[in-house]
Amino acid sequence: MSPAPVVRLGRRRVLQGGLAGAGLALLAGCGIPVPPWALPTQVFRLGLFHVGLDHAPPSLDGLREGLKTLGYDAGSVPAPLASTVMEGRNIRLDWRNLPDEAMARETAKTFVQDRVDLIVAFESQCVRAAKAATADIPVVFLHVTDPVSEGFAKSLAAPGGNLTGFGEFFADVLAKRMEVFKELVPRLGSLLVLIDRQDPAMPQQVAEVRKAATTLRLQLVEREATRQNDVERVFDSLQPGEVEGVFVASSSLVTKFPSLVLRLAAERRLPVPGHRKEWADEGALFSYGANFRTVGRDAATYVDKILRGARPADIPVEQVTRLELVINLKTARALDLTIPPSALQQATEVIQ
Repeated sequence: MSPAPVVRLGRRRVLQGGLAGAGLALLAGCGIPVPPWALPTQVFRLGLFHVGLDHAPPSLDGLREGLKTLGYDAGSVPAPLASTVMEGRNIRLDWRNLPDEAMARETAKTFVQDRVDLIVAFESQCVRAAKAATADIPVVFLHVTDPVSEGFAKSLAAPGGNLTGFGEFFADVLAKRMEVFKELVPRLGSLLVLIDRQDPAMPQQVAEVRKAATTLRLQLVEREATRQNDVERVFDSLQPGEVEGVFVASSSLVTKFPSLVLRLAAERRLPVPGHRKEWADEGALFSYGANFRTVGRDAATYVDKILRGARPADIPVEQVTRLELVINLKTARALDLTIPPSALQQATEVIQ
């Protein structure tokens, strides 16, 4: 028997096979959802990219967990830091971990040339790249602070265009993070603030940090950094006792250099807060923000809807509403800090 022909439907590669294909088509025609595992010969191709070579976003494996629950063969081995292709029976994930936004723009163009079925963009740098590269291929974004103000969606209820996803818009999250910082470090008076003027989100974030600093009576020592050697130079220039803590106020720096910032701060015995649990796991005094792995699992439902034919323009942007506080007591002890019992009671998790 000759092999069944490969038929291209839109951007989906489908191997139609006799009665099985006809039966599934009949189910779909009757409005009965067909689970991915019932289409073993249909392979969806996804392009996924992120900026930040020293880590993979926890939402990547969360996304794969969610896809697996929905019937996609997305694998169970943790995703590597390095770019790779993860191939399963019915899905192919082209994962790219990149050094900067310039490479993200080139990668987005490659995804378009390869005609992937869908693009998953982690954080604003990659979302900007995807938006510039295509108005056709669906894009699901994660970890965007304010998708409307950043131009990724016309509105949360009706994003329009080919992008939708998950926004983490918390009007006072930076202020709250600084408030917790002051509570955990009562001696905090002067704060090193790292900013990247090439980051479009920086002005709004710095404005929020300055406002919170005024309320908390903190003196800010603002220093600019874009590249790794900039971050190293800033820390090398610090005088003993000049600051009592470090705060990263640019999304681009948060994604590109978390391990570097944590290492340089630890060498100088300076506490640092993080925006996700993994910062606390790696030595930050605490983290206050969304659970990235959970966001990834939720994003899998959006990917699934779009692969089944839904339009991104019609899928509302979901706002992440739950924030978690994780406190690292080991780091606190190393810095000779005593964490107030009231703060420990508020914590979602305490690392001993």
